[in-house]
Amino acid sequence: MKTDGSTKDESSAQSAALPKLEENMARIQELTQRLVGAMSKKRSVPPDLQGPAPDLYAKASSSYMHDLVNNPSKIIEQQVGYWGKTLQHFVDAQQALASGNLAAPEDHTATDKRFKNPLWQSHPYFNFLKQQYMLNAEAVDKTVSELDLEPAEKRRMEYFSSQIIDMLSPTNFLATNPDALTKAVETEGESLVRGLENMIADMEENGGELVVSLADKSAFTVGENLATTPGDVVFRNHMFELIQYAPSTEKVHKTPLIIFPPWINKFYILDLKEQNSLIKWIVDQGFTLFVVSWVNPDASYRDIGMTDYVEDGYLTAFETVREICDVKKVNAVGYCIAGTTLSMSVTVLKARGLDYVNSATLFTTLTDFSDRGEVGVFLNDDFVDGIEAEVNDVGFLDSYYMSKTFSYLRSNDLIYQPAIRSYMLGEAPPAFDLLYWNGDGTNLPGKMSVQYLRGLCQDDQFATTGFDVAGISAQIGDVDVPLCAIACESDHIAAWKSSLRGVQKMGSKDKTFILSGSGHIAGIVNPPAKKKYGHWTNTDLSLSPEEWQATATAHEGSWWPMWGDWLSKKSGAKIAARATGSAAHPVIMAAPGSYVLRD
Repeated sequence: MKTDGSTKDESSAQSAALPKLEENMARIQELTQRLVGAMSKKRSVPPDLQGPAPDLYAKASSSYMHDLVNNPSKIIEQQVGYWGKTLQHFVDAQQALASGNLAAPEDHTATDKRFKNPLWQSHPYFNFLKQQYMLNAEAVDKTVSELDLEPAEKRRMEYFSSQIIDMLSPTNFLATNPDALTKAVETEGESLVRGLENMIADMEENGGELVVSLADKSAFTVGENLATTPGDVVFRNHMFELIQYAPSTEKVHKTPLIIFPPWINKFYILDLKEQNSLIKWIVDQGFTLFVVSWVNPDASYRDIGMTDYVEDGYLTAFETVREICDVKKVNAVGYCIAGTTLSMSVTVLKARGLDYVNSATLFTTLTDFSDRGEVGVFLNDDFVDGIEAEVNDVGFLDSYYMSKTFSYLRSNDLIYQPAIRSYMLGEAPPAFDLLYWNGDGTNLPGKMSVQYLRGLCQDDQFATTGFDVAGISAQIGDVDVPLCAIACESDHIAAWKSSLRGVQKMGSKDKTFILSGSGHIAGIVNPPAKKKYGHWTNTDLSLSPEEWQATATAHEGSWWPMWGDWLSKKSGAKIAARATGSAAHPVIMAAPGSYVLRD
């Protein structure tokens, strides 16, 4: 009787659940219509920007066929090895299933966070899928690694083949993702409905493009809980707003500091939450701080080039800060592309006999592009030709393309895992300030985009023949101001070894190089209170990057205090704290200004 009762209870529960499941399935049908409507608005992406040129794959195929003809034993050995492992895997799985020991005898995926669900180990179906996926990935990696290609082409082939491998992970598909299937059953389909709603909302917001939201946009408002360090806009032109931050100390160093953030993103990466804000930390150390907030360009900026950024950006900002603070020189910081342009601006000042810059600090900056690092796979003619055609057509490079490029450098973390959480599990994106900023991209002027990609990234002119800007041929050796460069060990955008090579070529007699732990953002936005990562120093800048690192001194925690000490020695005696603005440059509005709010 007890057994019969339990059976009846279970049957009743299942019957009760059916209406909800049917309701959710009907809701999916309705949402599908919205999905079709969103997809119909999808932008037309030029073929040249959808992937590498076909000739890359043609060369890889030709190399493989050449091996097949001239060294068939090698190809047969590869294939037989793969077949053997696959068959053995099948036999092992069958034996494990028959014996009740469902876990595979070997598992090398313990550290792969994609497969952290215990079912990947204990369930025969998921375990088999995972292990076979790993065997397939290993076979592709091995085949590509043995292709006879030029080093640059081989690097690209390895990168794009790894992208395909990551895309085909069983975790990326509902039928082979135990987390998604389990949650769908537990919620009676509700998670799939929420996931579809999330997907449609993302597509509707992005003009039909499937761009997964990385952060809860409703959780943040720039000027309210981001970019809140007190200050005022004291200057504005067609290129930037200049923010002067209010002092938080009674005394400040006489020489002011101006930060030039990259115009590829918005400046408030340096002023997120109060406890992470480099801007607030600098102000609290007793520096008069100015920060440039670049305009977000549209088609009317078609003809804005690197000279405009130097003349109407850097040089104008230097002159404005000098007037407001009544000083002859300023200290300057450039982050990423803004550091590259700061270096060139210093050479322009030198050519004109203008001694405006007392010292320069470069955050994750490339000035020597001979080795472009991971991002270099996107800097060949196939992609750059496509970008040039696009900006010639519309006048600017839409932030969509830059965001996609950088996301694919970390596709598992910035594309697939967020998509799984949002679309398969139906979860809302997290309230994460850094990811919110990451999604708040900017456009790039058409002319500037091409000049940067062709003249600097591809031709490496600043470090070799000279880059034509503001009426001169800018040469890296003419950078002769006291210099501090901070690079990041795992930076996938500005490789630290290339950053060091650029510093080595500069003409400064006073050079400091600091290698921070972590990557392009976390390595810079690393407040001392967190005691995270670490940094390395070595005064011998004549060494190769490998030798420099091997003999460097390790330091715990953030590099901020070390840099603060370096900067204070370049900033003069303490004087009474300054009010924001001047008679010639009165306060226009409160920080963070208006340019940072432009979409």
